[in-house]
Amino acid sequence: MCDRIHELVGPVDVLVNNAGVTVDRTFSTMTREEWEHVIDVNLGGVFNCTSAFFDDIRESDDGRVINISSVVGQQGNYGQANYAATKSGLFGFTRTIALELAQTESTANCVAPGFVKTDMLEDVPEEVKQKILQRIPLERFAEVEDIAGIVRFVASEDSGYMTGQILAVNGGMEW
Repeated sequence: MCDRIHELVGPVDVLVNNAGVTVDRTFSTMTREEWEHVIDVNLGGVFNCTSAFFDDIRESDDGRVINISSVVGQQGNYGQANYAATKSGLFGFTRTIALELAQTESTANCVAPGFVKTDMLEDVPEEVKQKILQRIPLERFAEVEDIAGIVRFVASEDSGYMTGQILAVNGGMEW
């Protein structure tokens, strides 16, 4: 993948790690395989992509690593121990990468969206969605564009003095 990207566009200045799968089960019924699958995709994918492009980011004048986490990483969520663990794990990973990139003026930050209108949310039963909406002060789910706008800002020169931060973009849900 890295070689192909380099062939097409050259060195990478901005990396957005947006891996995310769920296998929802209460912890008492979760298998080791279900645990490892979510860990492998949600954290392993971030490791793989960051590792592949880390030198590009470090050598860039305005390198950016942007990790997409979740409000679930901040709050936990019933039946999502594996998913919550991966998404909160991104906080420590982001902070560490931010410290390691700081001497080069490149940054690493984390965006933690609330519930966004995506295929993942479509799979949630309607009665559960209604309960979630009751916890969101803005009384709506995020549109993809709501999150994309924040990511665009974090990728821009305007965010150059911000690093190691977790941006909660969740319609006002507390954590």
